Amino acid sequence: METTGVCSCVQEIAKTFSQLANRQESEIFQTSLMSALIDGVYDGSMTVTELLEHGDFGLGTFNDLDGELVAFDSEVHQLREDGSARVAGMDQKTPFAVMTFFRPSITGQLSTRLEKVAVQELIDNMVGSPNLFCAFRIDGRFERVETRTVPRQQKPYRPMLQAIEKQPTFAFENTSGTLIGFRCPPYVQGINVAGFHVHYITDDRKGGGHVLDYSLLEGKLELAKISKLRIDLPHTESFQQATLHSDEMSAAIEAAEG
Repeated sequence: METTGVCSCVQEIAKTFSQLANRQESEIFQTSLMSALIDGVYDGSMTVTELLEHGDFGLGTFNDLDGELVAFDSEVHQLREDGSARVAGMDQKTPFAVMTFFRPSITGQLSTRLEKVAVQELIDNMVGSPNLFCAFRIDGRFERVETRTVPRQQKPYRPMLQAIEKQPTFAFENTSGTLIGFRCPPYVQGINVAGFHVHYITDDRKGGGHVLDYSLLEGKLELAKISKLRIDLPHTESFQQATLHSDEMSAAIEAAEG
């Protein structure tokens, strides 16, 4: 069965998923704030080595806003502005990242074609409440994955909305790969990204980026509900001087992370 919109059988698909018992709940660890990144705070002091002390799964970016960070199975990759991917150096630093020790409590197979909006509805159904966090992973075959990756910035840094004005976008057609994502509650907008924030990397680890849209052919979905959030705020001067809240912040985050 194929569908080009929201799948009419999302609830039926959700019923086929297994609930895994006796799983200790994970904690989300976050360095810095999304609002700081929006304001142009692109330098952090936390290294990839230090990130992995707080989780084996996550996403973020690198200093100078140099591409996208995707982590799973304790491996960290850098998704670059030309659409390529490479293993990140353990001494590379991040101005913003979100990590967790991924312990899925729900898992199941997706055997029908699903668009992004249908997958998101399925995840919302399985989490049950908009007030909880979740981390999820999809390993599968994709008809297409549309991504973008911000180009590396140079000082003096511009705010993110200016930095992404000419961001390159890519379309990965008929690839196998992994989606890594978080769904965060609406009340954390500015602290994190409210809603879905997803990165993609191909199975050959040669390409990927921040996900804009996708069409899944088939795959395995794993999900962990999370109700614990820990934030480590930077001690840098740029963070202390940043504008971390404004009336336009929510719109800016939606435009940047879309």
